[in-house]
Amino acid sequence: MEDREIVDLYWQRSDLAISETDKKYGRYCRSIAYRILASQEDAEECVSDTWFRAWNRMPDDRPSALSVFLGGITRQLALNRIRAKNRKKRGGGEAVLALDELSEVLSDGTDLERSVEDKELEEAIGSFVAGLPSAEKAVFVLRYWHLVSISEIAMRMHFSQSKTKSMLFRTRNKLKTYLLEAGLC
Repeated sequence: MEDREIVDLYWQRSDLAISETDKKYGRYCRSIAYRILASQEDAEECVSDTWFRAWNRMPDDRPSALSVFLGGITRQLALNRIRAKNRKKRGGGEAVLALDELSEVLSDGTDLERSVEDKELEEAIGSFVAGLPSAEKAVFVLRYWHLVSISEIAMRMHFSQSKTKSMLFRTRNKLKTYLLEAGLC
């Protein structure tokens, strides 16, 4: 079923919308949630919450790219869940580590969550990433969007872990410079 047809089902408030969404995007959303949460059970709950949130938000948000819309919801729900789990025990898990790395660039004592929600900052980061060479872009997106571990990125990209770490370090520094020049950091 095409995205447009699935969105139409949401607009019609048809129960079929959820089952069609799960058929087409269930695996995709589960992989996003599992990558962040590292728990099949938590990932399943997160995906169920994604369908619920999509059901409630669809009338206000008619997305042109349903996969991006659903992936964003899944990612945000999974991050919220991981933050809640790690509030008391800071530093556990790949997701928290990746967000800590990025927060060093994005915030000067301000809360990362509030910074990321700032639309201007989001657009600037999008422009920055779009302008990166393809290998740097892939490494950056794998690490900071999909929250993939450095060792897995190195394996996927056929780089050494050292090269991957260096690339991420240099890219974060470029991002910081870019944001400073734009007056956003």
